[in-house]
Amino acid sequence: MTMETDYAALESSLYTEFKDICKKISETFKELKEDLTPYRDERCYRLAPMRLYTLSKRYFVLVFVVFFLCFGLTLFIGIAGPKVIETKDQESKATNSSKAGQYSLISPIMSTYNQQLWLMCRIKLDKSDDFSFQNNFTLSVKIHGVASDATVSYRDNKEHSRPRTLSCAQKCDEIIVVHLGYLNYTQYNLEIHFENLNQLRYTITGVIFTWKTYNPTFSQVEIWFRFVFVVLTFMVTCLFAHSLRKFSMRDWGIEQKWMSVLLPLLLLYNDPFFPLTFLVNSWFPGMLDDLFQSLFLCALLLFWLCVYHGIRVQGERKCMTFYLPKFLIVGLLWLASVTLGIWQTVNELHDPTYQYRVDTGNFQGMKIFFLIVATLYILYLLFLVIRACSELRNMPYVDLRLKFLTALTFLVLVISIFILYLRFGSQVLQDNFVAELTTHYQNSAEFLSFYGLLNFYLYTLAFVYSPSKNALYESQLKDNPAFSMLNDSDDDVIYGSDYEEMPLQNGQAIRAKYKEESDSD
Repeated sequence: MTMETDYAALESSLYTEFKDICKKISETFKELKEDLTPYRDERCYRLAPMRLYTLSKRYFVLVFVVFFLCFGLTLFIGIAGPKVIETKDQESKATNSSKAGQYSLISPIMSTYNQQLWLMCRIKLDKSDDFSFQNNFTLSVKIHGVASDATVSYRDNKEHSRPRTLSCAQKCDEIIVVHLGYLNYTQYNLEIHFENLNQLRYTITGVIFTWKTYNPTFSQVEIWFRFVFVVLTFMVTCLFAHSLRKFSMRDWGIEQKWMSVLLPLLLLYNDPFFPLTFLVNSWFPGMLDDLFQSLFLCALLLFWLCVYHGIRVQGERKCMTFYLPKFLIVGLLWLASVTLGIWQTVNELHDPTYQYRVDTGNFQGMKIFFLIVATLYILYLLFLVIRACSELRNMPYVDLRLKFLTALTFLVLVISIFILYLRFGSQVLQDNFVAELTTHYQNSAEFLSFYGLLNFYLYTLAFVYSPSKNALYESQLKDNPAFSMLNDSDDDVIYGSDYEEMPLQNGQAIRAKYKEESDSD
C-alpha cells in the first residue's frame, strides 16, 4: 500500500512539473511572438530611433565621403598588390613525333598557396587568311600526381576523353584542357592526345600550353584581407547589437531587423574558415566558401525587396502574402547558382577535363532560366522602388529612409556594374562566363574591390540604422502624448540650423517643457 501511495505521489509530482514546464514554454513563446510582431500603428516615433534621423546635411555628406575613402583605400591597395593569376607558357612544336597530337607535359612545382590549377592550350595553324571555321575533335588526358619527394604517388591509368570544338578565325580560341579545384600534389605529369585534328585544311605548326595557378603572394594577401574583414565585421555586428539592446524587437524597424541578419551573413561571406583551404587538401573548404557567398548575396537581394515593400506596408506582414513571393524569386536564383557550383565541383572530382559549358546542353537551359528569374527580380524591385518613392515621398522620416537607402544602393550597383564591365567586357554573359570566371582576374584590385564594396556598404548601413546614445530618452519623449506636436515637426528640425548649432539648448528646452507639463498635471 505504501509503494502504491509513493508511486501515485511521484506520478502527481511529475505531472505537476510537466504542466509547469509546458506553461513556461507557452508563456515564453507568447512573449517571443509579441516581440516579433510589429505594432499595428508602426509610425516612426514608435520604432527604435535611427541615427539617420539626427544626421544633418553635412554629416550625410561626411558619411558618403568616408564610404568612398574606405573603398578607395581598398582599391588603391589592390592596384598596388600582386597579380591574382600566375601563368607559365610552354610551346610544343609540331614534329614527326607530335603530328598525331600526343604531348607529355610536366607542371610547375606548386604549393597549397597556388590553390588551383588550369591548363589551357592554343593551337597554332599555318594560316594567313581570315577564313573562320570550327572543327570538332576529341581530347584525351592522363594525369599523374608527383609528391614532394619526386615519387609518383598517384597514377591515373584511366584516360579521360571529352569532345572539344576548335574555333579559329585569324587565331584559334583558347581551350581549357584540365582544371583541378584543389592541389593534392606538388607537381603533375600530363599525357595529352588530340584526336581527329589531322583532317584540318591547315597545317598545325605548334601548340602553346599555358599553366595557370593562383599567385602565392596573392593568396597571402587574400588571407590577411579576409581576416581583417572578418574582425571588422565581428566588431560592427557586436556594436550594432549592443546599440539595440535597450529596445524590444517589436520596436525595431524593418531595416534594423534585416541588419541583424545581414551582418552575421556578411561574417560568413568573408569566410572565417578560409585558411582551411591551405591546411586541408579537400574540395570542401572551397565549396563552403562558394555556399557562404551565394547565401549572403541572395540575402542582400531579399533585403532590398523586403525593405522597399515593408516600409510601405505598415503593421503585420503576413508570410504568405509578403515573404513567400520574395523568397520564391530569390530562392530560385540561389538554387540555380548553388546547383551549378555543386554540379561543376562534383563532376570535376571524377574527371578534371569536365567542363559543363561544352559537355552538356543543359547549361544553356540553366543560363536562360537564370536570366529569366533575374529579369523578373529586377522588374519587381523597380516596381517596389517606384511605388514606395511615389507614395511616401512626403511622409516625415520615411522619405529620409528611402532617399538614403536608394542613393547608397544605387552607387554600389553602379560601381559593381562598372567593375564587372572592366573585368569581363561586353562578353560577360557568354557561355564561358562561369567556367572561366576565376581565370579573368588581372590584379588584386578586382578581388578587393568586391569584398571592400560590400563590406563598407553594410558597415555604412549599420552605422546609420543604429540608435544614437540618447535614442532611448528621445523615444520616451516621443511616446508621451504631450509631445505629439514635436513628432510632426522633427523632419523640419533635422536639417535646420538651430539643430546644428544649439542641440544642447533644444534638449534643455524639451526637458523644461516636459517638467512644466508634469507639474501642471
